Amino acid sequence: MALHKVVVAGCGGMANEWLDYAAQRENVEIVGLVDLFEEAAKKMAQKRGLNVPTFTDLSTALSQTGANLVFDVTIPASHKQIATTALQAGAHVFGEKPMAETLADAQEVLAVASGSGKRYSVMQNRRYLKHIRALSSFLASGAIGTVGSLHADFFLGPHFGGFRETMASPLILDMAIHTFDQARFLSGADPVSVYCHEYNPAGSWYAGNASAICIFEMSDGSVFSYRGSWSAQGAGTSWESDWRVTGSQGTAKWDGDNRPVAEVVEGEEGFIRPGKLVEVPDIWTGREGHFGCLDNMFEALEQDRPAETDCTDNIKSVSMVFGALESARTGQKVML
Repeated sequence: MALHKVVVAGCGGMANEWLDYAAQRENVEIVGLVDLFEEAAKKMAQKRGLNVPTFTDLSTALSQTGANLVFDVTIPASHKQIATTALQAGAHVFGEKPMAETLADAQEVLAVASGSGKRYSVMQNRRYLKHIRALSSFLASGAIGTVGSLHADFFLGPHFGGFRETMASPLILDMAIHTFDQARFLSGADPVSVYCHEYNPAGSWYAGNASAICIFEMSDGSVFSYRGSWSAQGAGTSWESDWRVTGSQGTAKWDGDNRPVAEVVEGEEGFIRPGKLVEVPDIWTGREGHFGCLDNMFEALEQDRPAETDCTDNIKSVSMVFGALESARTGQKVML
């Protein structure tokens, strides 16, 4: 079993979950910690009991440690620089979303990854939940016929404080990629176009647009609609959204917390055709969340194949975010 010598870039709170994972994997060795503020790296090393060197520069860390893999848990503004530096130095990268802060930067990172011969996989932990895996398999089985539309409602009122409350587009830019990526995962289709209206409703404590409505046309002819708000107080949905998927022979629903349910049409007569409840079986035996996604990343790396959330796939979810922002800015439908 190959040894993965890992440098962790970014020593904020998010690094802990990645380090928890690394501690459980026999063929992973943490060989260095990098942070712009070296004191943060030193504190993390002490907290985790890691006897490893600390750095403020990733290139130096890679050359001095011989690392062949970088965990990028830096802030989004640093993702492009961290990923390209690591890939050009001959290291693979597993990183937090998003790939970059603009679509052009994400495409540049993709080009570097493609030319480097190394893997760059992006954390999309919300694909790795047993209920969404169950719903995805159920839809792929054709149990409700051909999927015509997917609808996701996301309504929460988190008071984060800090940078999110000053962003121009906090909901779309910081959160919606999770739901957009889930729509691709559930439908098995990719986005073709988007129309988006962003707004900031009365009572919002955000400076920017905390609410949005988006309509995506997908490559299989289906439509994905998204209604979301980060300033909706009361009667909140789950963080996974509240989903309805309609097919030619029935409908599936998932509230994001509990097991999905479905109703399939019976018979071919009647003004409203009768339906019967159908069980959506739980089929996922893997781990959930970050650990499930990291399991897939390592398995793919060791089998020399792209991970499910490889950058060549994740760029399509990134395009949904920046396409939505462009549509909101111009008031026009944007082709993706």
